Amino acid sequence: MTDTSDAATGNPRIGLMAQYLKDCSYENPNAPQSLSNDLPTPTIDVGMDVQVQPLGDNRFEVALRTTATASREKDAVFVAEVLFAGVFELFDVPAEQVQPVCLVECPRLLFPFARRVLSDLTRDGGMPPILLDPVDFGALYERQRAEAQAAPTDGETIN
Repeated sequence: MTDTSDAATGNPRIGLMAQYLKDCSYENPNAPQSLSNDLPTPTIDVGMDVQVQPLGDNRFEVALRTTATASREKDAVFVAEVLFAGVFELFDVPAEQVQPVCLVECPRLLFPFARRVLSDLTRDGGMPPILLDPVDFGALYERQRAEAQAAPTDGETIN
């Protein structure tokens, strides 16, 4: 019997060895006044960042930081931050593909869990839960690469 699994054929694979909530914070500086239903709906800004830390032996810690800030005019309503991480092991991934795998595929796997934690956090803070739309990490990665290539390097060459 021939084993045609990815491991036997040498096809690239990603192993999720662990996933965990690395850091989490919620600030509601003007509570209980900020919780009034009579106030206008706050403006909410959401930002995301992906951090990659090599751990050796083709293992990487990938952390997805999601920050949501709500405000009414100049007053802060809440600030929520979730740092959700995972330890990934890459099998048979070509060296030139390690960066895109860590910055696109790994956060894509972590996103649903980070999304749930952020939703629960804002709900538990007395606000309506934030339900993030799916994120196209591939498009974000390509846009950041294009911006980096277009930026002046002041005579330095970065590879």
